[in-house]
Amino acid sequence: MPLVDRTLLGPGPSNPYPEATAALAAPLLGHLDPEFLRILDETCARLRTVWGTGNARTLPLSGTGSIGMEAAFANFVRPGDTVVVAVNGLFGERMTDVAARYGADVVRVDHEWGQPVDVQRVVEAHPSPAIIAAVHAETSTGVRSDIAALAAAAPDSALVLADCVTSLAGIPVDIDGWGVDIAYAGTQKCLGVSPGLAPFTVSERAWERRAQRPPTWYLDLNLIGAYVDGSQGGRTYHHTAPVALIASLHAALGRILDEGLEAVYERHRAAGEHLQRGLQDLGLTLFAEEGHRLPELTTVTVPDGVDSAKIRQILLTEHNIEIGAGAGRYAASVWRIGLMGHNARVERADLVLATLGRLLRS
Repeated sequence: MPLVDRTLLGPGPSNPYPEATAALAAPLLGHLDPEFLRILDETCARLRTVWGTGNARTLPLSGTGSIGMEAAFANFVRPGDTVVVAVNGLFGERMTDVAARYGADVVRVDHEWGQPVDVQRVVEAHPSPAIIAAVHAETSTGVRSDIAALAAAAPDSALVLADCVTSLAGIPVDIDGWGVDIAYAGTQKCLGVSPGLAPFTVSERAWERRAQRPPTWYLDLNLIGAYVDGSQGGRTYHHTAPVALIASLHAALGRILDEGLEAVYERHRAAGEHLQRGLQDLGLTLFAEEGHRLPELTTVTVPDGVDSAKIRQILLTEHNIEIGAGAGRYAASVWRIGLMGHNARVERADLVLATLGRLLRS
């Protein structure tokens, strides 16, 4: 069967940067080859720039963004620890599940979906939690929450954990400036790389409080760090690194930094705002709270009487455009339209606006 070239404008994956795709075709290197280790070291350094951190332990974990979530709780939660989780969408929900599986006493602070995290309610939920966790850019609702304010208000006892899967390289992230201790992302969103890696960063403060022997071997940061960090004179084999994906991430990060982070953020902002204005001009209602809408992922309410699944199917099969359904109880009543990474361009917004507009009028 012939290959189908889709325009991926859903909640992820997005179409990768051309540089990331080209890097996948490069000759494969061994995971202990000195040339690959140079690429790995440079990738970690580039990630520090994009994260806005000097954290020594900044690395790409082998797995999607969910691996980052799992590693965060597996390495920093001990049975009985109190973990406060802000829940304002699907991925806050998942945090509560993963934290509980590692023995945490989870205190969840629920919000209406489509609303940002209420910082005051979260920090008042428990006087001395071990961890406070929240999603920066909630993929299920298209809402941005103020992680800087949350970290500033958190009690000294708490490590601050941020899910940045849909925010990293799309909107500003400043791990050190905000005072975030642990954060993870995914490559398939604004970083413009295929799914399969979870950029991860840990502060020195958090590292001192890590589990020395977490209840997971594959995600044990003590073991992974001995392979990634060659500064102590050697690399200890842990698992075979996904060398092609790391080379692809290296190339995408190079492309992002060549453009300049501020320019990348501005490109995402301009494309997202253009899309949101255009959807409103079509008479549609945006789902996320005004003032907290993500430019890289727009949520829009499906009009009454419109078959959400049928419209998405026509977009996909007749126009090769993918947009996403909503999540949870909003699966049939919300569309999610992503303009992330290489797709964060006004012309991609115009493409989906024109096609969706024709379908809604027909």
